[in-house]
Amino acid sequence: MSIEARTVQTDRLATHVREAGDPSAPVLVLVHGNVSSGVFFDALMEQLATDFRVIAPDFRGYGDSERRPIDATRGMRDLSDDVVALLDALEITDPVDLLGWSAGGNVVLQVAIDHPERVRRLVLEAGGSPFGFGGSAGLDGRPIAEDFAGSGGGTANPQFCQALAAGDRGEEPTSPLTTLRAFYVKPGFTFEPEVEQRYLDGMLKTSVGEDIYPGDLTPSDNWPGVAPGTTGMNNALSPKYLNQAAFSDLDAPPPVLWIRGDEDQIVSDTSMFDLAQLGKLGAVPGYPGEDVCPTQPMVSQLRAVLEAGGGEVTEVVYEGVGHSPHLEQPERFAREVREFLRG
Repeated sequence: MSIEARTVQTDRLATHVREAGDPSAPVLVLVHGNVSSGVFFDALMEQLATDFRVIAPDFRGYGDSERRPIDATRGMRDLSDDVVALLDALEITDPVDLLGWSAGGNVVLQVAIDHPERVRRLVLEAGGSPFGFGGSAGLDGRPIAEDFAGSGGGTANPQFCQALAAGDRGEEPTSPLTTLRAFYVKPGFTFEPEVEQRYLDGMLKTSVGEDIYPGDLTPSDNWPGVAPGTTGMNNALSPKYLNQAAFSDLDAPPPVLWIRGDEDQIVSDTSMFDLAQLGKLGAVPGYPGEDVCPTQPMVSQLRAVLEAGGGEVTEVVYEGVGHSPHLEQPERFAREVREFLRG
């Protein structure tokens, strides 16, 4: 099944989309995560296009979509509103199925919260916490500091950002390629060389700066010395602006299939991208201790919100898999998603 790529002008921006499948088939929208693009879904699209009209857009400022600033003070709503605007531009009015990977999980949760009538079923793949990334504790996502220090644009590795902006294709410890190999999948998992380079291309198309990735920052007197700014992806993921506990208040929450790997190092109760966890391990100096700055229980927070809604939630854990089940166990992933959506 061939994949066609084009740019669709919505009332918000020019969105690059990848499409496959019969236009009259049920619609499945695939939403990628941070520092990636729709290209990461190519193989999955080919597998699912026999049953669905599969659409994979790129975020604003990611992939080949138009670079428009992300207003972080709206949480993930700039991105979720972009998805809805795309559906409108494509004249898709019936409820659709949405699959969100990593931060894409937060995007599809927001669509369900703000536009429940547009959503039939949700698939969360390594979905992010409903209380964002960093700076929160407990199952209720309470802030660690009043200024939400430890989250936002200042938490990204500066060397990684520099390498991303420079289009670095090398294998240095903080390069995009090394990050892909070491964190997007379980270390030791190998891609076909051509496929790996396509994924790297997708990462390198991320717009680097205060407007997109990682965003701006605010100095803080609280450890680790940075608090959220107001623009860019990592700030949109800060608990200062992102709280999706309202998903559990929906009158009729959509059925959810949640698939994650048990060796995910990005979205985890001990995430290697959470500065609190890194401080606990001695990798970030000055850590004030677990009683002051505990590690964010990302997986447990998501489970608590999903279960509180009282809807149908199926959690599936892949053993020996990292942050990308659809890349690491593609056949099983496609099969289980298909079966769930046929539900």
